[in-house]
Amino acid sequence: MAEMQAVRAPELAIEGVHWLNVAEPLPIRSLRGKLVMLDFWTFCCINCIHVLPTLRRIEDAFPDEVAVIGVHSPKFAHERGLDGVRAAVARYDIRHPVIHDPDMQLWRHYAVRAWPTLVFVDPNGYVLGATSGEPDPRKLIELVSNVLDDYRMKGAVLPRPLPLAATPAPGGRLSFPGKIKPLPARAGESGRRWALADAGHHQIVILDDSGAELMRIGSGEPGRTDGLAEAASFNSPQGLAADENAIYIADTANHMLRRYDRATRRVETLAGTGRRGRPLAGPASGDDTALASPWDCTVQGSTLYFANAGTHQLGALDLRKGAVWCLAGSGGEDIIDGPAEQAQLAQPSGLALSDDGAALYFADSETSALRVLRQPGDRAARVETLIGTGLFDFGHRDGTFDAALLQHPLGVGVLDEQRLLLADSYNHRLRLVDLAERRVRDLDDGFTCLDPVCLPMAGEPAGVWADREASPADPRILMSDTNSHRVLEIFPARRSYRTWAS
Repeated sequence: MAEMQAVRAPELAIEGVHWLNVAEPLPIRSLRGKLVMLDFWTFCCINCIHVLPTLRRIEDAFPDEVAVIGVHSPKFAHERGLDGVRAAVARYDIRHPVIHDPDMQLWRHYAVRAWPTLVFVDPNGYVLGATSGEPDPRKLIELVSNVLDDYRMKGAVLPRPLPLAATPAPGGRLSFPGKIKPLPARAGESGRRWALADAGHHQIVILDDSGAELMRIGSGEPGRTDGLAEAASFNSPQGLAADENAIYIADTANHMLRRYDRATRRVETLAGTGRRGRPLAGPASGDDTALASPWDCTVQGSTLYFANAGTHQLGALDLRKGAVWCLAGSGGEDIIDGPAEQAQLAQPSGLALSDDGAALYFADSETSALRVLRQPGDRAARVETLIGTGLFDFGHRDGTFDAALLQHPLGVGVLDEQRLLLADSYNHRLRLVDLAERRVRDLDDGFTCLDPVCLPMAGEPAGVWADREASPADPRILMSDTNSHRVLEIFPARRSYRTWAS
């Protein structure tokens, strides 16, 4: 922790901010006698999300002596809206007070320069210091304990609970759904099936072709237990893929890849240790390799490709040998094309493989980009950017690839050989990408909603998939409307959509 000159902590209860998880604002004077940890974060930031479990451990260990307060300081235009912040607080089960500061006033008052940053305020109301980036959990907890010991000896610590009023979790059949993918038919099965990552319920849901629920995989409680479908546990799984034998699960908050055997109905862990890992390198055993927030996956033969969002890389897993290796990305966060392992990515979060396997398309969220890995797994594999220019270049604009703008896309799907679908999450849009003409446009230019009560498409869509068995003259698309806790069925030729599952 970098020490700072002893100055009074700037006021938190200021005009122009909104408080969540408390009934009323908490002036800095009301926190005297507590060690205050201000967590400057934004909900798009994977590194910010990685800090939350450590903050929860500190809250649990020192509930009356430490006040953890999130200060939401938005990067993207969408993140300035209170509804999106409220949804993120519920999605990540944040229980401490959160200040939404859309104009980043507190960011400036506390001289913050990066996400995430932790600022420490002592029990007397003075700024102790700050640290940027993801802290080592063990060292941070040890630091907090030592600081508290010091101030207890000075008689400055006045233990008491915070007056919390938690943001209610959403109710309903689905909760913050992520990717949706088709299940290839198995011998003896009748009817088509789909698999959906029901992240807020920590489960995988199997649905029939009408959107009716057939079964759930996972107990519904966060955890990382292997075993039978109803007893196994996940933690906020965001992505999945499937073949005739198994469903492969990007178990995001557990930093793991899991496998559900469709015959035995058992879940096993393929890779990951349960801890956030460093950048991937050469082939290593999946059992011993720590991953970092795998957000999506896709399978080709005996190879599972995955988006390792937390280290800004694409990875691969050999399903026969159990080996994991870096497929693309040096681990640096940027938008730099070139040879696969030298390229730089920024929080890849959605994958789709071309029919011939020669192109692995990915939504590179933090650069608001659509990118592609050519010839994945080959020595000559290269990363190429189709749409996107920089970490802070975003917006909503149709047009040529060079001119178009996206805002934090999370999902990508193949419509046909020449067209892709992109879940442009923070624009609340489904975009149509024409690879031949090198142009992008909104898919919905005024579609009719067929629901009895229509809700706007404003829920940060995170997953999209085209039904490849539908007629080319009448395409059918399924899209996860995440913050609306539903899946939409879209018929572009009919210019209509409806709620398929919710």
